[in-house]
Amino acid sequence: MAHPRAGTPARPEDLIDVDAVVDAYYDRRPDPSDPDQQVVFGTSGHRGASLDTAFNEAHIAATTQAIVEYRAGQGIRGPLFIGKDTHALSLPAWKTAIEVLRAHDITVLCERDEQYTPTPAVSRAIINHNRTAARTDIADGIVVTPSHNPPRDGGFKYNPPHGGPADTDATKAIASRANELLGDLDGIKRVPFATAIGQVTRYDYLGSYVADLALALDLAAIKDAGIRIGADPLGGASVEYWGRIAETYGLDLTVVNPRVDPQWAFMTLDTDGKIRMDCSSPNAMASLISSKDSYDIATGNDADSDRHGIVTPDAGLMNPNHYLAVAIGYLYAHRDGWRSDAGVGKTLVSSSMIDKVAEELGRTLVEVPVGFKWFVEGLQTGEIGFGGEESAGASFLSRDGSTWTTDKDGILLALLASEILATTGKTPSQHYADLVDRHGNPAYARVDAPADREQKAKLGALDADAITATELAGDPITAVLTTAPGNGAAIGGLKVTTEVAWFAARPSGTEDVYKIYAESFKGPDHLAAVQDAAREVVNAVL
Repeated sequence: MAHPRAGTPARPEDLIDVDAVVDAYYDRRPDPSDPDQQVVFGTSGHRGASLDTAFNEAHIAATTQAIVEYRAGQGIRGPLFIGKDTHALSLPAWKTAIEVLRAHDITVLCERDEQYTPTPAVSRAIINHNRTAARTDIADGIVVTPSHNPPRDGGFKYNPPHGGPADTDATKAIASRANELLGDLDGIKRVPFATAIGQVTRYDYLGSYVADLALALDLAAIKDAGIRIGADPLGGASVEYWGRIAETYGLDLTVVNPRVDPQWAFMTLDTDGKIRMDCSSPNAMASLISSKDSYDIATGNDADSDRHGIVTPDAGLMNPNHYLAVAIGYLYAHRDGWRSDAGVGKTLVSSSMIDKVAEELGRTLVEVPVGFKWFVEGLQTGEIGFGGEESAGASFLSRDGSTWTTDKDGILLALLASEILATTGKTPSQHYADLVDRHGNPAYARVDAPADREQKAKLGALDADAITATELAGDPITAVLTTAPGNGAAIGGLKVTTEVAWFAARPSGTEDVYKIYAESFKGPDHLAAVQDAAREVVNAVL
């Protein structure tokens, strides 16, 4: 149930005390024996709040030291690209990381204290550097961001030399070593920030990324069509990028809100009543949606700009699954430079409408577990042209079929919406209506169900043979999956399908719940029945 103030402007009582959040970062010392205060890498790095003693100076110093040791063990001896977003904890954590990196004489490529770097700009920088680098000069990177999380949170993620999210082997090794160091902070080597900052190399992330955009998008078509664009950075790291893009390519683009505020006082509250920069949420995006008629295409990004939200005059905010399906259909029909056998990458909790689009295109569907890291190899080789997640994160190849980014790029996907309109004369939401006419209108939702730590662990390690049910909401079960069909990797949960519906259940990494994703081509009532049946199926084995 939505919070009664969801979608309404934040009030003073909703705002964080920035000084208290930053002071806690430096003052609180984590207890390494407490699981809630340890370094834990989820699908997008370590996240937590300083006020919960889950994201503090010790965590970041230990994690950076662990990354230094990891990269040395992997023979990575080149520079490290580091970026940060606009969260209150990002600048302190960025400073801590630089202190440790420079203590080990690592070349650090960064922007200035008051500047911000989107996740895709860091990924792009790593890829560009490593294309021509000698083996002894291979680079990797760090992005200091908790993505769309509330203002009180901090985040820290590692991108190895491929430029995308680190795989599980890397994150497990880094987290394990970091937690050892939490118990022995004397094992961390640092230099004072005043010394470290004088030894860094400044890198023009903004200029490099914007200059390269024409390699991936038909920006001339957008200009020639006169598409009126409204871009809302939602107070995040893309705030300077959108103005530069408009200037560089002569676009009719308005930066809807150029403010940066670590309290995010200008936001409307998300569905649960929290401030959250989720560009896929109608409540968080309420302000931009209200101005939809002022633009041909309006877009939003989260705090590190790896996610996208698409607003059209005819439909408002598009469901992320709907836009992914449209983007895929458009790209594979308009990118002659891509391999003719390039597959379509989707996470297994994304809409089955994507399956139908891939079938129409005659392309192989590559269905992988949750997490963008599973698309990295395909985007490197060109074996997939597009990789996308249901949570509004995606990237795709450059127009010539070369790698663009191996991490999610919300700026890229936002601009693609304008290219689609410029080239076809239809908004992405109108294209989705055409898909519905051909394939039906699926109902999709994610809900949570309670589960303790032991039950979540059991669900994460479930074997398909444990499921004895033969039907789901009145339809025969066609598959029970605990590994992804696209790469055979463990789901970390369960997916059950029928001819007309499916559900997937995965344990939450941060809350005492498991997540149920479900979809039905029979409509909302049947979707509710699928969700009820999913709870019965899962609870029977927990």
